[in-house]
Amino acid sequence: MKNEIDQRLVLDAYEKIHRHGEAKQGRHELDGIQAYTDHDGYTVFLEGHNVKMTLEFHNKYRLDYDSEREFDTFIRKLKQISKDYETPGLERK
Repeated sequence: MKNEIDQRLVLDAYEKIHRHGEAKQGRHELDGIQAYTDHDGYTVFLEGHNVKMTLEFHNKYRLDYDSEREFDTFIRKLKQISKDYETPGLERK
């Protein structure tokens, strides 16, 4: 299955999960999504709702999921996190 992913959305959600989520054994979790990186920080991993996403350097990505419904739920959750949590320095007025 081929999906077009907005990498800005993924990185924004990753940053907000890292900033606002609960730290657990080198990972951060927020609203059912876990986020972490590899040892050098060039690869970002997001997991939740039975979806595993790997975003690599140069915006290459891999997805692992069983159904479109799981994928849609995962993307909706990333969009919700991106919308619902503030980015430092860009707080809403």
